[in-house]
Amino acid sequence: MDKFYLYNTLTRQVGEFVPREEGRVNMYTCGPTVYHYAHIGNLRSYIMEDVLEKFLRYIGYDVKRVMNITDVGHLSSDGDTGEDKMVAGAKREGKTVMEIAKFYEDAFFRDCEALNIRTPDVVEPATNCIPEYIALIERLFENGYAYEAGGNVYFDTSRLSDYYALTGHSADELRIGVRDDVEEDGNKRSKTDFVLWFTKSKFDSQELKWESPWGVGYPGWHIECSAISMKHLGEYLDLHCGGVDNIFPHHTNEIAQSEAALGHSWCSHWFHVQHLNDREGKMSKSKGNILTVSVLKEKGYDPLVYRMFCLQSHYRKPLEFSWDTLDNSRAAYERLKNRIAAIADEGELEQEKFDEYRARFIENVGNDLNTSLGLTVLYDVIKADMSGKTKLALIADFDSVLSLSLITEKKAEAQSDEFTEWVEGLIAERAEAKKNKNWARADEIRSQLAEKGVTLKDSKEGTTWTRA
Repeated sequence: MDKFYLYNTLTRQVGEFVPREEGRVNMYTCGPTVYHYAHIGNLRSYIMEDVLEKFLRYIGYDVKRVMNITDVGHLSSDGDTGEDKMVAGAKREGKTVMEIAKFYEDAFFRDCEALNIRTPDVVEPATNCIPEYIALIERLFENGYAYEAGGNVYFDTSRLSDYYALTGHSADELRIGVRDDVEEDGNKRSKTDFVLWFTKSKFDSQELKWESPWGVGYPGWHIECSAISMKHLGEYLDLHCGGVDNIFPHHTNEIAQSEAALGHSWCSHWFHVQHLNDREGKMSKSKGNILTVSVLKEKGYDPLVYRMFCLQSHYRKPLEFSWDTLDNSRAAYERLKNRIAAIADEGELEQEKFDEYRARFIENVGNDLNTSLGLTVLYDVIKADMSGKTKLALIADFDSVLSLSLITEKKAEAQSDEFTEWVEGLIAERAEAKKNKNWARADEIRSQLAEKGVTLKDSKEGTTWTRA
């Protein structure tokens, strides 16, 4: 594996990313609340998380990525007040909550497909995991971190020594909610406490309810991500992703309840993507300034132009959207594709140059996921003195991370055929090396293939391979 340096919100510095288990990354992404279309500000986070996952695979990691779908429990403010967003969406459209959830979940994944965002390995709707939430809350009661008040179950933040580890704030700096004006909940022992389980005593209009030891009700938003993560990834996370507006209180509360239940540190690395702003400030559904992938299409923009727009900026910098800047990205994207289309697939693959530029790409993108520098290396390849075959091989290689569909279908097919032939040739050589008990050469070939994203699986029937 190549070294990868990434900013960690928890430590507030860039450092080498080192997962708990060598070669393997447990990655969790906060998914959408499916009460409305995702706007392009939401999708900036998913684009950058997609690049992060693909880059980890590109440099040889085995990544398991889990994402939740919030279809219950996310209230219209972060202070445990207001209406469940799913209920509000159902009322708005005269449908059931589950009809709303299915419609907007499907819409979200259509947008992801249009933006070349890979579907995570596990996608889990919140409503699938009620037993897991109840078990986790019971564990918090056993450990002395939960209490009942006013018909609800709360987490007691006073038991924690460092509730603000992720934000770096002090108690005096606390904002009760970061999204909306919030009223304090009088049932809480402390203003930082948060709801683990709501009962019917608080929201009689809630459509989705389940039996629990504390009464008929439904889970709080924060408990969902902790339980879903533990269900699929175990007691330790290497990487947790989301937008910067998730840092407080959502991710802060996830850390609190997870570590209180487990009794040890939970997630070592936190990755957050900055806001997309327009000239009036942050784009958000609550403000009504919803700009969707469908609107971009209606205006004649390829959704990948928006992906290009995002990749031209660093994920930790706020990005300002305007139609003029999007037009600039469209022009750059079209010029880039035209220049690539003009490259003739000729000459021999120059392995030394291929390795040199691939190393440069890894070094640049591996410096805190700097996609703009990755694009610079891509342009350098196009201008470089090398064979067309080498250029196209590098472009296809880089695009496995950038995912801008840079190679035309015909050229992609040619590259794919050549790559398959190369992989299968090495697999045959490895089989011969194993037959001759040349284990060092067999291991060397496996590592060589892993560097290209190829995973081998040996069985009695022979060796099969997959590519990330």
